[in-house]
Amino acid sequence: MAKKVIGMSTLMLLLIVSGCAPAFEKETEVIQDTEQEAKKTVVIPSLQLDETYYQTLLPYAESSSRGLVVSNLATKYDMKEVETGLLRISQKEFPTDTYLFQEGQYLEKDTISSWLARSNQTKDGLNPSDEGLTGEEKAKNAPVYITHIVEQNYLIKEGEKVSLAGVSVGIALNSVYFYQKEAYGETFEQVLTQKQIEENGKRIAQEVVTRMRLIEGLENVPIAVGLFKQNSRNAVVPGTYFTSTVAVDGGDLGKWNSIDEEFMLFPTTESKEKHREIDTNFRNFKQDIETYFSNYTGVIGTGYYKDQQLQKLNISIPIQFYGTTEIIGFTQHLAGLLMDHFSEDVDVEVNVTSLNGAEALLIKKPGDKEPFVHIYGQ
Repeated sequence: MAKKVIGMSTLMLLLIVSGCAPAFEKETEVIQDTEQEAKKTVVIPSLQLDETYYQTLLPYAESSSRGLVVSNLATKYDMKEVETGLLRISQKEFPTDTYLFQEGQYLEKDTISSWLARSNQTKDGLNPSDEGLTGEEKAKNAPVYITHIVEQNYLIKEGEKVSLAGVSVGIALNSVYFYQKEAYGETFEQVLTQKQIEENGKRIAQEVVTRMRLIEGLENVPIAVGLFKQNSRNAVVPGTYFTSTVAVDGGDLGKWNSIDEEFMLFPTTESKEKHREIDTNFRNFKQDIETYFSNYTGVIGTGYYKDQQLQKLNISIPIQFYGTTEIIGFTQHLAGLLMDHFSEDVDVEVNVTSLNGAEALLIKKPGDKEPFVHIYGQ
């Protein structure tokens, strides 16, 4: 029988999701040593959920460029992945057991906006000039390549002080350029080739690092850089980082390393062609739900693949149920179907929602004999 937890607090839910017991230690008060402002007292929290999470300083310092991601990226999926994907890149260069996390504090909002402009719009614009070009000419000869820059800071504790020890920068790049042939006319698409995206992304990355080296405090720290390829506006899965590098000891960028990541929507023709086994399991899972509970609006899955291997499958099930007992019965049935259709080595998370919000959460970690189940509000 699946485990069922009633009325669980948010904190305990997070701990179970993390998959291990956290280490509780006394909070540490330290002095943050910065170049840009006076030294200040900060606190290192006592709780680290597991080795995949960074500890952060309190009070939490928001990035000065916070909010730009909403206006600069086309989908909510890319908005999230451009940051979480950069965290995965950072973990290789700045291990979570040694470094502390802080949102970017060096690239100001106005600075990033100026860099994202065209070169004929601001003197620091990193996108090509469109002076004298029509809409179609812009698309062919001068599309907008870079759309956003994400900065993350990594600090180390030495004695009673913490100081900056590394920076990560994510550069978001267009995969499709949208344009109009005439003002207020129809919108057209110009798909950018992988060669265009990669060549211009690497060129822009070098310029970004060169400029960052001129900022006080960033002259010599390692700077990890990732290139993020956005998905199209209509996509319901995010884009991915496709290559990364590091500039160390105040120098230029090092060798670029390819990143093999992919987000796949299930069930689709593409998922059937590329990942037939999981696609078949998902379709059978979906069919069994339809057989016993027809009062729902659909089942959608998103698989995250790294190096051609499925790392996690997230399943969303929006329902129209209104009765509590009906939701409980449905959730119990889902728990059994999870074990029937997905092998023990597959990491699956199922979120059941309705117009009232979240209704149930089911999590099956690799090796689990039965899933964790939580029904909200019970």
